[in-house]
Amino acid sequence: MKKGFTLLELIVVIVILGILATLGFTQYTKMVEKGRTAEARTILGQIRSAQMAYFQEYGSYGTAVTNLPVDAPTSCTGTHYFSYVSAGTASTATRCTGSGKAPQAASAYSIILSHDGTFSGTAGYF
Repeated sequence: MKKGFTLLELIVVIVILGILATLGFTQYTKMVEKGRTAEARTILGQIRSAQMAYFQEYGSYGTAVTNLPVDAPTSCTGTHYFSYVSAGTASTATRCTGSGKAPQAASAYSIILSHDGTFSGTAGYF
């Protein structure tokens, strides 16, 4: 009697492993992308603090991120995962979709932090 596996048994095992690997990789990339939002949340918090200090000194919010003492790129430069805009009573981080720091999916998403401390934006990322 021969010991071993038939070709059909091997194919079934390979198919099952392929399905499990696909599901695992998909979940992994989603978690990595959610983890990258930590950059946006941190820098948005710094922008909010700078805006509060600006408001205390001048009586109005700053009109541009570049006027604040925060290292926040206003365009996608390849050094950060997000670009930042601060206008009115909220600051927005938009996910870069260019080369280098591009997300797995081709869609951009935004995270918004109002100056009262409330996060909002694209569902699943804030």
